[in-house]
Amino acid sequence: MQQLQTKTYLHGEANAWLNRHNGPSEVIRVVPSYAPPGHQCYELYTAFEHDGENLGRILFDSRGYWIYDGNDLDISEQEQVAAFIIGYVERI
Repeated sequence: MQQLQTKTYLHGEANAWLNRHNGPSEVIRVVPSYAPPGHQCYELYTAFEHDGENLGRILFDSRGYWIYDGNDLDISEQEQVAAFIIGYVERI
């Protein structure tokens, strides 16, 4: 039986530019969080604040499908965050 291998997208905390649909663009903080085996979860916060506002979280399964858990981001904003996480390349 073939095992699916989970690709890790983002290992550490990172900042992402978010083009807001109904407001000014902003930088958000993407923080890896606990997820069940074979999944990846990232908490989303406003950046540059000591206690940033929680914007929800995004969970990826072993096949790369994602779901957003929150109320603050519309579909296009969720897609931006997912694309950032999937395409993230750490600078050396």
